[in-house]
Amino acid sequence: MFVKIAENSQEREKAYMIRRQVFVQEQNVPIEEEIDQYEDVSTHFVLYNEQEQPVGAGRLRDIDNIGKVQRICVLATGRKNGAGAMIMNAIEEYAIQQGMHQLKLDAQVHAIPFYSKLGYEIVSDEFMDAGIPHKTMIKTLS
Repeated sequence: MFVKIAENSQEREKAYMIRRQVFVQEQNVPIEEEIDQYEDVSTHFVLYNEQEQPVGAGRLRDIDNIGKVQRICVLATGRKNGAGAMIMNAIEEYAIQQGMHQLKLDAQVHAIPFYSKLGYEIVSDEFMDAGIPHKTMIKTLS
């Protein structure tokens, strides 16, 4: 498996396809909330499997030199084999290259153990986003 930064609209569409399947179809997030006004100002990451098929995605926005990690997802067939961690590692490496020293994300509550293992810490109370409970988490990059 490997992670690639989407460099054109076709590669970006692969990220959107995965996000639609995971968030819209599986989790019932409205499409107008999933594909939003930040798409054009974000860096998009796509995870490919051994057959070079897209199986995961995520995006990163720079907000005053703090990286906002969003839309991390993996298709059901690609989960449980380190796929999510591969996406996160690629995002963190890119963020460091861009001079960011901290990453922030809004984790779905069920995913908090995943992000905790990667070094993220909870910094908020629980809140609802798209009808799903979340907590904000941060990580200082070395």
